Amino acid sequence: MSITAIRPQLLIFLLILATPLLLQAQEPVPRYGYSIVKTYPHNIESFTQGLVYHEGYLFEGTGKNGLSSLSKINLEDARVLMSKSLSRRYFGEGIEIVGDKIYQLTWQSHLVFVYDKATFESVGSHYNATQGWGLAYDGSNLILSDGSANLQFMDPETFAPLHKVEVKLAGNSINQLNELEYINGEVWANVWQTDYILRINPDSGEVNAVIDLTGLSSQTQLGSSEAVLNGIAWDAEAERLFVTGKHWANLFEIELVGP
Repeated sequence: MSITAIRPQLLIFLLILATPLLLQAQEPVPRYGYSIVKTYPHNIESFTQGLVYHEGYLFEGTGKNGLSSLSKINLEDARVLMSKSLSRRYFGEGIEIVGDKIYQLTWQSHLVFVYDKATFESVGSHYNATQGWGLAYDGSNLILSDGSANLQFMDPETFAPLHKVEVKLAGNSINQLNELEYINGEVWANVWQTDYILRINPDSGEVNAVIDLTGLSSQTQLGSSEAVLNGIAWDAEAERLFVTGKHWANLFEIELVGP
């Protein structure tokens, strides 16, 4: 996964967002900015792959062989309350909570680990035929991203694929979909190595809106050259939106501005 591979995607974004003529009489896709509501500490060593807010706590899955883990974290001070490390052979990816279980993807090992939410004890695993990038839950099905333009809907009990949709922005397929969150009937997706989050219609795959978080990374310390935006968490009860990045020293609560 090289930087050059993402440049065509950046070009598509720039052209579509900046040139209305390319929309061929379609309505422009709404574009939101942001304001920072509150800043929280975040472990700068964490290569964030999956982020969930659940019952007052953050749950985070991290990547890199030998460094991949699953953690339950106190939001206010980033204190780790419980953690489980993956074997060095596995590169951890997105996570999601369904009932009393936590699902954690691996990147290229075709394995999905399943843990007891309360103890992090292993309660099983599933085979995943594709790469694992991001994971979300719509109340019925798990939703998987694999770096392509597709979102796959999976049976939570078996992880068998049920159907998929191709994500398109004004007719253009958008790949490199990464960390996912299901928010108020939409799938929100980080686009890897960009400052954009897409709000996607899960039935059609059409992008409903684009969130531009340009400049947010300059508000925190970055721990490596790979410190890109990645991590969306939603507090449904209080309607709070949290975002962070790989090797970012902070997690941000933000509000959308615009379009």
